[in-house]
This record gives sequence, C-alpha cells and structure tokens, in this order.
Amino acid sequence: MSDSTSTKEFSGTHQAFRDRWAKTDDAMCKHSMSFHLHNTLRKEFFASYLYLLEQIPLVKLYAVTCEYIKGEKQFYYRAQDFYKDVPPSEEGMMGDFVEISELDLEGSRQFLKKFVGPGKAGTKRALDCGCGIGRVSKGVLFPVFESMEMLDMVEDFILHAHECYLGDYADRVEAYYLYNLQEFIPSTNKYDVIWMQWIACHLTDKDLMEFLMRAKASLRPNGVIIIKDNMARQGCKLDPIDSSIIRHLDIMKGIIQRAGLTVLDVEKQEGFPEAIVPVWMIAMHVG
Repeated sequence: MSDSTSTKEFSGTHQAFRDRWAKTDDAMCKHSMSFHLHNTLRKEFFASYLYLLEQIPLVKLYAVTCEYIKGEKQFYYRAQDFYKDVPPSEEGMMGDFVEISELDLEGSRQFLKKFVGPGKAGTKRALDCGCGIGRVSKGVLFPVFESMEMLDMVEDFILHAHECYLGDYADRVEAYYLYNLQEFIPSTNKYDVIWMQWIACHLTDKDLMEFLMRAKASLRPNGVIIIKDNMARQGCKLDPIDSSIIRHLDIMKGIIQRAGLTVLDVEKQEGFPEAIVPVWMIAMHVG
C-alpha cells in the first residue's frame, strides 16, 4: 500500500471518529464522569486528544496524563520520574543512538545558519530549553552566540553541564534555570534564538501553546524560535513511560499557529536510521 493511500484511509477513519465524538458531546450528560474526563483531555490536548483516544481508552488516557500525583499532573510527574534514572552524559541524552549525535548537531548547525546574520536574528543571546548537559549548546549554539542561558528540570544535568561538560564555554552562561518549561516565564525582549530540542514532546498541547506565546514576547527583533523534535508519521502517539507525545508535523504547525507565530521554514533531519521516528526542525517568528 502506498503512503498516500494509507494516509487517506487514516484521515477518513479519523474524521469518522471526530464526527462521532461531536455527536456524543451534544448528547452527553454534562455531569457524567465521562464528560469530565473527555472535557479535561480536550483542554490539555486540544490538537491531539482525538488521535490519542483512537489508541488509548478514555479512562486510561486520563490516568496517564491529567490525573494528579503529589500535586502534579501524571504527564509531568512520569517524565520527571523517568529522567531521574538517565545518566548525565551524551549517551544519556541520546538514549541508544549516541552514534548519531554529531549528525544531529551538524543538521542543527546548518538549519540555524538560515536565520542568523545581517538582516536576520542577532547573535547576542540564545536560550536552550531542555538543555540536558548542554550537548546542543556546546555543539551548535555557543559557536554562534555571545552568551547563553540554559534551562532544564533535572539538577544533575545542569550541574554536570556547568562543572564538567561545557568546559570554558561555562563562563559564557549568563543563567541556568532549574525549571519545568510549562512553568517558565522568560523575560521580554531578551533572546535572539530560543532552541527547543526534544522538549516540545514533553508538553501538553495547551502548555506548549502557552509557552510559545510567552517565548514570542521574549524574542529580540528578528528573533526566532526553533523546535527540533520527533514527529509522528500519522496522527499522534503517546509514550506513557517517559510521558512524551509525538505529533504529526501538521498538528505541530497548528499549535504554533494558535500561539500567534508564523512558520519560517521546516526541514527534516536527514541521515538518521529508518528505525528512528522522523525528526523535523521548525523555525518560527512573530509574523
């Protein structure tokens, strides 16, 4: 079966599913538990929840995303729990694919070049969101920007970055932020580039959109936001182990548009093994 035929059949099935839920919404008792779960999911995953419901029963999907543990949504609690066991090393950052790290960095360097320079984004300061130990900062951003700010939710990653991994580059870090991205409020008019690699997949649709809206206000003139992330071949897929959601490129573009940003360019990372989920880069700015 060709990809186009498969995609058409998938789209048709999804539309039928969407129509069925639309009818159910109208008829459903608003005081029922199913309505409450459905409505909560729709608010958090407004662009993705129907695709997820095609794969995961409503009660289970709610439990692994929106249910609270120790005052925090399971979606975020599970991610924090997962990364506690990830070592602060390049191997830890790349999982089982450390051999493609340099290929990934080179693809990022070439993509970034399109948007930085005279008449484009400046080179004063960049923010690395979900920086880990600083693999992307060291290999892509420090060679371009005068100074960096770095954010991650795992303290061990940031400590390793500052004390070991970054070397002399650490002197050019203006600030480290030990934050969850969904809670971070960046200063206005501060960054030439905001880099988000393998972090958008750890945010709900709502929190991703709202962070992009805050990030938009933090850009300097001609500044850009770049997302580099796994993108589903169809629809959306949820990994309940590390609480990541991979979205189709079109779904991601829809969230970006709702955040009031304009897509400048998209490019697929080439050279990765076929076994790996496709990785795309998206550059956006205030249009």
